[in-house]
Amino acid sequence: MSTYKGTVKKNDLEGGFWELVTESGEHHQLQGADSALQVEGQKVEIKGSIESATMGIGMVGSILKVSTWKPA
Repeated sequence: MSTYKGTVKKNDLEGGFWELVTESGEHHQLQGADSALQVEGQKVEIKGSIESATMGIGMVGSILKVSTWKPA
């Protein structure tokens, strides 16, 4: 499990999904995020894992399976 810091964004592609844009500019589609995390522009720190074998509709980057998170 790793820690990722960045900003939560709503992406409207294919009906919409939530993503994390990290401080280094990487995009990760969020999986397992609760509604409190799903706030446009919220700065967060997420502990989770990259699911390299999982495909998503987002096509913006890898899937980030959220274990825990907190505001940054």
